[in-house]
Amino acid sequence: MPHPFNRRHCLALTLAGFIPALHAQTWPTKPVRLIVPFAPGGSTDVVARMLGQKLMDVWGQSVVVENRSGAGGNLGADVVAKATPDGHTLLFASGSITINPNIYSNMPFDTVRDLTPITNIASGPMLVVVQDKAPWKSIQNLIQDAKSNPGKINFGSAGIGSQIHLAAENFADAAGIEITHVPYKGESLSYNDLISNQIQMMVGNIAAASALLGPGRLRALAVTGATRSPLLPDIPTLAESGLPRFENTGWFGLLGPAGLPKPIVEKIYQDCVRAMSDSQIKGRLYVAGMKPVLSKPEELAAQMDAELKRWGQVVKNRKIKTS
Repeated sequence: MPHPFNRRHCLALTLAGFIPALHAQTWPTKPVRLIVPFAPGGSTDVVARMLGQKLMDVWGQSVVVENRSGAGGNLGADVVAKATPDGHTLLFASGSITINPNIYSNMPFDTVRDLTPITNIASGPMLVVVQDKAPWKSIQNLIQDAKSNPGKINFGSAGIGSQIHLAAENFADAAGIEITHVPYKGESLSYNDLISNQIQMMVGNIAAASALLGPGRLRALAVTGATRSPLLPDIPTLAESGLPRFENTGWFGLLGPAGLPKPIVEKIYQDCVRAMSDSQIKGRLYVAGMKPVLSKPEELAAQMDAELKRWGQVVKNRKIKTS
């Protein structure tokens, strides 16, 4: 006959696994906060609102998108890192989440320890853009000018540590040029100054940058993907333009606080898969030059680990420091 302690121990273990699963079935029980760590209007914000609208239909609860910009995305991410791990406060992150630990010496949270990867929602190449009246007709024109005038060309970003910032630094590193960073509090804000020629170039998320192409606004010089974008088939890749094997892809993913129960993580992941399977949202992503990814939680964790190392090398090469 089993010892009473063993029976009680087995029952406790069974309940320990059953209770979180039961909670996941009834989750969410209130509105979900989706923290976007950048200003409204940028690609992170646009994709987050696209997803949030679909998840409201799936969950039967409001999804409240909150923009908490600052410190290259750190301020918004810190809100989630310190939130109760019940799934009702989530982070809609970009690649900056793997960049900032390599730049900021006093991070308010630990990317690996304090956040739970859920899924990479969507990704797409980035776009090298200049003001439409700029003298450069190709990437090689721009590179030649930058080499002749080190530091003369200013580029904008969504803030120090944003994936737009590091995409441009990655490009400069590969091209062997010196360009000057001008950080903004959001991607959309930097485009205003690019159009008015207050800054001279950007490597922006293709969704936002492509919408601004045209006379009197912006000109695209190259895409950063491994292949040309179906959205802009006439624009060459950087690899085609003299930077062999260059590739830099932007991504947007969902993370929660550390300690988020696995059944809730799995439910959020599966619900995202369901939401993103909608043909309308796929079409909107395609028009924005992106595609759904929907990686599993462990796949996103592995991606982030690899990127932490990759960006560490770029930061070292470019001697990037916070002020």
